[in-house]
Amino acid sequence: MKLIVGLGNPGRKYYGTRHNIGFEVLAEVANRYGQTRPQSKFQGEMVDADLAGCPVRLLCPHTYMNRSGQSVRQAMDFFKLDVVNVLIVCDDFNLPLAKLRFRSKGSSGGQKGLEDIIRHLGTSEVPRLRIGIGEVPERWLASDYVLSRYTSQERTTMDDIIRQAAQGLVDWAGQGIEFCMNQYN
Repeated sequence: MKLIVGLGNPGRKYYGTRHNIGFEVLAEVANRYGQTRPQSKFQGEMVDADLAGCPVRLLCPHTYMNRSGQSVRQAMDFFKLDVVNVLIVCDDFNLPLAKLRFRSKGSSGGQKGLEDIIRHLGTSEVPRLRIGIGEVPERWLASDYVLSRYTSQERTTMDDIIRQAAQGLVDWAGQGIEFCMNQYN
């Protein structure tokens, strides 16, 4: 069994913001491959899915981005998962808009949710899919930018990349992180 965690912030206020791309990708996967209705578990929302014949739990922590590690740690402990069977999906303002980047490990790169997960798990060897949300514009605070919404043109681009990222999660479940790094990066 595998666990895929989409990062974001709960609530209507944050719906459609750049920071919530992880939630959007998991919603796409749940819509296509979900086998259960969303359930409240591990301080988040969880859906069971089958990706490429592999049972996968899709988790969207509702702890707010900066405390995502609590939810991930609880789920990993409950299911007795090793970190190699976990994938984090998150935004990255250091990547161009709509760029996908799978990594098997590394630093948080300033992504606060990923930083909290690394802290709670005690390792930076956490597989992740980073999705580019574009560079922070001049004179903007990073915190304001990640909570902003896309322009209509950007939204169209991101809708396409969400579908591509969803396929990437299927490939990760069936083929592994190395395959995804070669295929999508």
